[in-house]
Amino acid sequence: MAARSYGQYCGVTTAVELIGERWALLIVRDLLVGPRRYTDLKQGLPKIPTNILSTRLKELQEGGVVRRVPLLHCGLVYELTPYGRELEPIVLAMGRWGFQQMGDPSADDIVTADSLTMALRTAFRADAAATLPPADYEVHVADVVLRVHVDPSGLKIAQLQPAGRPVDPRLGTQASVADDPDVTFAAGPGIRRLISGELTPAAAIDQEVLAVVAGDATLLERFAETFRIEPGVVLAA
Repeated sequence: MAARSYGQYCGVTTAVELIGERWALLIVRDLLVGPRRYTDLKQGLPKIPTNILSTRLKELQEGGVVRRVPLLHCGLVYELTPYGRELEPIVLAMGRWGFQQMGDPSADDIVTADSLTMALRTAFRADAAATLPPADYEVHVADVVLRVHVDPSGLKIAQLQPAGRPVDPRLGTQASVADDPDVTFAAGPGIRRLISGELTPAAAIDQEVLAVVAGDATLLERFAETFRIEPGVVLAA
């Protein structure tokens, strides 16, 4: 646990002491996608100093949030404990809350495979997916490529690029990539305007927010219906 104590007997205080230090919650965010080696975490959080990353991981381990375990073909990795994984709905709700104030990205803001994966999980509407036919999307944002499978049972995301991340089949987050996607599209950070409903898919294409590379462009309407964050809606449906 972090050395800083707020000196208050309160569950919120304990939570802040566990995950409130700078960078801690972003480490949790990335580990919600899957287990990660130290080098993967550093690559996904390029601005974090190495001594801070080591300190935060130690604190999260001492707090029972993170553990270090061997993973086949990957060596030692960090993963969330069952207690740590209980943070998932909290992190997703925080993502929806923060989404409403994101604004436009600055010149040095980046998108990583893990941050984009969690952004899509944050925006995913299970209620909409339950009423729609299955669909496979391939999403390109900068150097990140995700394969996104949606069906009435839920959402699965596979990270195609960058390659080489540890994959833990216990987490059930890998989509089948045996077949070609139904639609492949490339997008910039402006995809936020599609997810917010500010732009329709047609308008997003016209304004070059995204571009269809291959497949059925009409499926972007289904994508926009499935991945949406309504203003003022923090808790998922």
